[in-house]
Amino acid sequence: MMEHIHLVPSDDDDLYSGYNEYPSVLNTKDFKDDEIIQEALRTSVGRRPPISLKPTTASRLGTSTGFRGGTAMRPFTGSVDGVNRPMTAVRGAGYTSNRVGSGSSQMFDPLNQAANGPAPPLEGKKEDTPEEKIKKAERRIMQLIEESCLANSSGDMRLALERAKEASTKERSLIRMQDQAGLSETHNLDLTFSVLFNLANQYAANDMFSEALNTYQVITKNRTFNNASRLKLNMGNIYLKLSDYDKAVKMYRMAIDQVPTTHKELRIKIMHNIGILFVKMGQFTEACNSFEYIMQEKPDFHTGLDVIVCYYALGEKEKMKRGFQMLVEVPLKIDDEDKYSATSEDPAVNLALEAIRNDSLRHLERQMKQSAERSILTAAKLIAPVIDDTFSAGYNWCLETLKTSNYAFLAAELEINKAVMFLKQKEINQAVDTLRAFEKKTESKVVSSASTNLAFIYYLQGDVEQAKKFSESSRQVDGYNAAAFVNLGSCSMAEGDLEKAKDLFLCALENDASCVEALYNLGLVNKLLGFHEDALDCFLKLQAIVRHHPEALFQLGHLYQLVGDVDQAIEWFLQLLGLVPTDPGILQKLGEIFESDNDKQQAYHYHFESYRHYPSNFDVIDWLGSYFIELQVSERAISFFERASVIQPDEMKWKLLVASCHRRAGNYQQALSTYKEIHRQSPENIECLKFLVRLCSDMGLKEAADYAIELKKAEKAKEVRSRVGSGRPGSMRSIGSAHSSRVGSGSAAAASISHPGSAVAAEFPRGTTPIIEDRITHTRAGRETLDASYSDPLGPAVERPRTSAGPRQILEDDFGDDDVGDDLLPE
Repeated sequence: MMEHIHLVPSDDDDLYSGYNEYPSVLNTKDFKDDEIIQEALRTSVGRRPPISLKPTTASRLGTSTGFRGGTAMRPFTGSVDGVNRPMTAVRGAGYTSNRVGSGSSQMFDPLNQAANGPAPPLEGKKEDTPEEKIKKAERRIMQLIEESCLANSSGDMRLALERAKEASTKERSLIRMQDQAGLSETHNLDLTFSVLFNLANQYAANDMFSEALNTYQVITKNRTFNNASRLKLNMGNIYLKLSDYDKAVKMYRMAIDQVPTTHKELRIKIMHNIGILFVKMGQFTEACNSFEYIMQEKPDFHTGLDVIVCYYALGEKEKMKRGFQMLVEVPLKIDDEDKYSATSEDPAVNLALEAIRNDSLRHLERQMKQSAERSILTAAKLIAPVIDDTFSAGYNWCLETLKTSNYAFLAAELEINKAVMFLKQKEINQAVDTLRAFEKKTESKVVSSASTNLAFIYYLQGDVEQAKKFSESSRQVDGYNAAAFVNLGSCSMAEGDLEKAKDLFLCALENDASCVEALYNLGLVNKLLGFHEDALDCFLKLQAIVRHHPEALFQLGHLYQLVGDVDQAIEWFLQLLGLVPTDPGILQKLGEIFESDNDKQQAYHYHFESYRHYPSNFDVIDWLGSYFIELQVSERAISFFERASVIQPDEMKWKLLVASCHRRAGNYQQALSTYKEIHRQSPENIECLKFLVRLCSDMGLKEAADYAIELKKAEKAKEVRSRVGSGRPGSMRSIGSAHSSRVGSGSAAAASISHPGSAVAAEFPRGTTPIIEDRITHTRAGRETLDASYSDPLGPAVERPRTSAGPRQILEDDFGDDDVGDDLLPE
């Protein structure tokens, strides 16, 4: 056995030197005599795991030469150099004798940690610390500020204010938390500024100006906020909304003092606000100083127009001229427009040009150009009448100034404006001469515009041929001019060619779908042609383009009335009444519609409103008087008929109606006085004499006989006049014609009395009264007189209060005597 033992070389390079040096506690030679160890071994043997090839503790504690007190030989490892080494030497470092292949899944585990399972997860940070709570609160506050800004941008001002208030509340809670934790020095001032600034903005957006001003004052008074004084600009805007101009100017000046000179744009904007405030306060000199400062620093069209307006208010002619010259010298800062119409043989270049023709930059340039043109033309129209002795001379000076500037292309349009101003001043001939001067111009659009205006002038003058000539000329010069087609269509309507007018209006709409004049005229043409549905479509489209246009609303209501849709007609007329609540014609129209619908109460309401706004409409007066007579309340009808008699003092029918109302109400003495007054004004009035005879007889007055004699004379004179006017005196033909004349239509006085309030009854035969479409009139059908010798001032029996009695009973009630009533019955 000893021959297999190899001693370790004792040289200095021994790898296992000091291996046998171990403490005495680890000595195992006395293990057999130790009772405690032996007892432990006896009691734990049964529970020990099965013996494996793994070296035991006893073997690991042996020496390099063999086992102490052991019975087995210690295994050895192989060595390339022929030296066998104990296994324990490498096992302590984690090596084993088992070979591990390159494809094995066994891990290198020198500390034997795989047996204990995976490592426990790392312990997270505790959120209970004050620092973490503060950071979390700050994140929540910033989130609320963002939500408030987003709600404001979307138009929900109420939600924006709620979020701003919640952020302010949480920010105050954060300050208290920091004070309690002793972290006041770590407070974020930018967060506080953001909260207060957003809260002030939301207050202002919700028109809570007092709260907004208080919040801004809190910010501006805090010295720790940088550049907080610039918020005086926002405070000035709020004072401007409150119309407190003095405080607004003060705030603007305090703000401009805090803005450095390097921020030139902001300073100019604040100065412009100050100038506008001076204009509102009427201090035009100070306003001129502000605007002149801007024109020197950075001129623009808006400010140039403002300074000219101030010069105009001060009456400074020379300054107005100098201001206009400064205005036309302002650079437009727009690239050459030829590039938008340029073409190239390269397809790529053409695609690029097509892309930039309608891009956002092109739209911006158009807006800038339109603003410049509007400012220059407005200034010229403002100062032209006052800068020289005559209106024409002032316009000529403006034209010369424009032609020598970079805006010479506006001279032609200014000349057209000159012609329009001549029209406004009723100088038609000069306007025509100015427009005719454009016939020799080469610009197609200018010539077309001038011809259109000439056609308009001639059409208003009634010269349809000349209007048609210039409209055709305008169409030939510019085939896409919708106004030219509208004028041609109007001329065709005036000539009665409705079909051609319709085609021309359709052509105008094809060239310009938003031409409201063509759409309105097309609706009128369809209405005249009887195409009510097509007309409704036109006016509904017009209503969608031009909201709440009174003429369109009236046409819609009238068209629905024509097609029989009363509910829709009432709806549109009510909308129209909301726009023009004092229009008596619309009120009367609604009253007639409700009357046709048998709604007397609503009919009375709208007729009375029409009478209240225009008490001179005899149709409305007639309707209101008849309404109260039908209700058997004659006393209330008297006031309306008296109003009509005041307006038409020579018309006896109104006074006869007043007297008849007194008689119906039982005021016989007042009725008698009224009849006597009528008799003094018109002694030959037969109806008045009949009632005088009747009343005097009932009251037992001696004047009855005198009035009876006058009545017979008046009747004989009337009969003689009728015979002389109808044929040969005394012949049966003349008597028959006179009788038929009395029975059919009656005399002029009888006809006017039999139809009270009708202004055309005496001019046109019954049933042929013209109906005027756009005039709202009140007509009553079915009124007939009883006889030429008798005409009740209250109208025929069919219009009297409804009773069970017939005409005979009504006459008896009127006169109270059967004999007299029989004499007055028709033959």
